[in-house]
Amino acid sequence: MGGDGGHRPVVIVGPTASGKSALALELVRRARPRPDIAGPTELVSVDSMQVYRGMDIGTAKPSAAEQAEVRHHLIDLVEPAERFTVVDYAMAFEAAMADIAGRDAVPLLVGGTGLYLRAVIDGLRPPPEFTDIATELEAEAAAVSDAAAAHDGGGVDGCTADVAAARQAADGGASGAVVLHQRLAELDPLAASRMEPTNLRRIVRALSVCLGSGRPFSSFGPGLQSYPEVPFRIVGIDPGRAALDELIGDRYRRQMELGMLEEVRRLAARPLSRTAAQALGYKELRAHLAGECTLDEALNVAIARTRRFARRQQRWFARDPRITWISHGSPAEMADQMEQLES
Repeated sequence: MGGDGGHRPVVIVGPTASGKSALALELVRRARPRPDIAGPTELVSVDSMQVYRGMDIGTAKPSAAEQAEVRHHLIDLVEPAERFTVVDYAMAFEAAMADIAGRDAVPLLVGGTGLYLRAVIDGLRPPPEFTDIATELEAEAAAVSDAAAAHDGGGVDGCTADVAAARQAADGGASGAVVLHQRLAELDPLAASRMEPTNLRRIVRALSVCLGSGRPFSSFGPGLQSYPEVPFRIVGIDPGRAALDELIGDRYRRQMELGMLEEVRRLAARPLSRTAAQALGYKELRAHLAGECTLDEALNVAIARTRRFARRQQRWFARDPRITWISHGSPAEMADQMEQLES
C-alpha cells in the first residue's frame, strides 16, 4: 500500500460520500499483518472542512473510535472562526509527513479537496489574496440581491438563496452573484466558464484577484492544466451519478440521526470564518434554526447543493490522468479491487 521497497504512498480521492474514509480504514486493517510494510499506516486527511474543530458529524470526520484505532493527521487543526487557507494546509501537511516519516510509518492520503491535493503533491500555490477588494465585492453583491428581493416584493431567506439565485441566473436575473459573475466574464472569460454563476465565494475570489492584480485569475493557475509524475499512487472511487446522488441523500439522513442539527445549533452561537460558514449542510441548517425555513426545506437544499458540489469534484478529478479508477462498493469490495491493481 505504501512505504519502503519501491512502494509509493497511496492517495484515495473521489467525490463526497463515495466511501473514501471507509476504504482507507479497510486498507489500514489489511496492511497490519503484511511484512513488506515498513511500519504502521497512518491516515492523512485532504479535506478543507475537517480541519475545523467541532464540525464533526456534518464533515463526516472519523469517529473517536476510528481515531483511536488509527492515527489520523490534519483534522481538528483550527477553530471554526479562524481563517485557514490552502497555504496553511500545505505547511501543516509538510509537518505531518515529516512526523510520519520520523516514526517509520506509512502515510495514506484520503480526501476530496482537489486544490489541497494538487498543492501538496504538485507544489501548486494559489494566487495572492486581496481581502479589502473581496469585502467590497461581497457588499456590492449583497446590495444587488437586496434590491432584487425588494423589487420582487419579498426577501430571500437563507435556505432558498441558492435555489433563488439559480433561478435568477437561468432567467438572466440580477442576484448579486450573477452580476459579479457577469463582470468576471468580461475580465476573465476562462475563469468565469469554470464556475457556476451562483457560487458567490468563488466568484468574489476570482474577481478580486483580477481587480487587485490586473491579471486574469486563470493566468495564475497554468499548473492546474499539467499533471507531472508524482511519487504517489492515486486511486479514485467512481460511484456513478445516480448512485452518488443516492449516497449523498443517505448520508444526510444518517448525519441527522447522529445529531447534526444539535451540532449546528452549538456552532450557531459561535463566530464562524467565511469558509466554515459556507460548509455544506451547516449553512442550510443554520438558516432553519434562524427560522428562515423548515427542516425539510433546509435538507432538500443541502442535498441539492451537495450533489452539485459532487459533480464539480467528479469533473475536477476526471481531468487528472494519473488517477486509476475503481468502482464503488463495500469497503472490502473496493479494497479487493485495489489489491488486484497491485497484482
